Amino acid sequence: MSPLVLVFAIPLLGSLTLAFVGTKPFARNVNVAFSFSTFLASCFLTAKIISGGSILVLDSQFFIDSLNVFLVALTAFIGFTTSVFSRPYMRIEQDRGKMTPNRMRLYFSMYQLFSFCMLLALTTNNMGILWVSMEAATLTTVLLVSVYRTPASLEAAWKYFILCGVGIAQALFGTILLYMAAQKVIAPGLNPLLWTNLNAAKGQLNPVIMSLAFVFLLVGYGTKVGLAPLHNWLPDAHAEGPTPISAVLSGLLLNVALYAVIRCKILTDGALKNHFAGRLMIGFGLLSVLVAAFSLLRQRDIKRMFSYSSIEHMGIMTFAFGIGGPIANFAGLLHMTVHALTKSAIFFAVGHAAQKAGSQIMEEIRGLIKVSPAVGWGLMMGTLAILGMPPFGIFSSEFLILTSAMHQLAWAAPILLLGLAVAFGAIFVRVQPMVFGETSVKRLSHPPAILPVFLHLGLALMLGLYIPGYLNTWFLQAAQIIGGQ
Repeated sequence: MSPLVLVFAIPLLGSLTLAFVGTKPFARNVNVAFSFSTFLASCFLTAKIISGGSILVLDSQFFIDSLNVFLVALTAFIGFTTSVFSRPYMRIEQDRGKMTPNRMRLYFSMYQLFSFCMLLALTTNNMGILWVSMEAATLTTVLLVSVYRTPASLEAAWKYFILCGVGIAQALFGTILLYMAAQKVIAPGLNPLLWTNLNAAKGQLNPVIMSLAFVFLLVGYGTKVGLAPLHNWLPDAHAEGPTPISAVLSGLLLNVALYAVIRCKILTDGALKNHFAGRLMIGFGLLSVLVAAFSLLRQRDIKRMFSYSSIEHMGIMTFAFGIGGPIANFAGLLHMTVHALTKSAIFFAVGHAAQKAGSQIMEEIRGLIKVSPAVGWGLMMGTLAILGMPPFGIFSSEFLILTSAMHQLAWAAPILLLGLAVAFGAIFVRVQPMVFGETSVKRLSHPPAILPVFLHLGLALMLGLYIPGYLNTWFLQAAQIIGGQ
């Protein structure tokens, strides 16, 4: 069986299986087993692409190249480590009465279905199926965000559904415009919505229609990315949903939505032969960095604070891909990787810290290092990493992005530096007393899952010191694809 088929089949089968056995105590282990199997299948798929190059499968409906295969592997890996983290986390939530057996079944089943939707969006060659998979991901995460059934979680899920529903409707209109532009130039008998067909004919696509299409696609998928001013759903969804969902939202969903924007940018650049798409992305990226950085100053909820940090970093990535060029594209891909690893690790530590304190309010979380040194150091190291302290990988990617901005877009570099400086101060001054202050925090009833925290941070540290040769080649090839080469 093809590794690609396994990548889809395993989480889909996992969702169906957990819909039946999700109320059982062993469901946590079943969830981990399916997630690990998906990760193994993604590794086989990655090895196949590295050795043989890009592939078209299943009547050209699926296309795997250097750009999306590394995101498939990253998505499957974080999906697996998050399932490991959620074992003790969700058990404690159940012991405290926040999760009933039926809610646990819904959680595990939708978790696997969410993984399926993300992997489908990454590998499909059909721009229509890409839209459908992003819409399906919205529906699954709405159910996950609202799983506690508290008034606040239901409000957050409703807000998420409405805002992302409006955004995804814009993306649908953009996809329709893309079809209109392609129908006139794609040869009869060929599907005008297949990205490979569009890419081959991008130089012939109508520039006016493509300009309009990209605006709608950027606004639509940008809502899912969390770009300002379309970001309002994200802090509420992070704060009110289970912490494992916060980890996969920041580590997976935002990356996948940005991937959709990048695929659309490649087509638009080829059709317009100018920097229209890049300038739009630069504008949205800088606005997101500034809005998120100054919003950090007034946060009291720790999960909301780090959700605004996610908005900031997605803005940095969007800015990098907007600048374009080999170095900026390489830096954007590196930032996608290390941010996903680091932010998910932070949410793992934050989840256990909030459970220990019985609150997500930062003033009520103190002295973690005295009660649980592993959680405390995990939160502190994750914070230093996400703030761009050397030698973590985010320092390397932000340095490359800043130098690219100084070279190609000098006026934007001070704005970006201002946002980074404000975010650094806002986050560090709040995390330091949570880790080292006086505490009344109690120990948890079950040992926390610390291994995923330090595994992710270890990888982020490694990527700041050394990028393996195969991964460097991978990023270079993906950067060339984004550049239209």
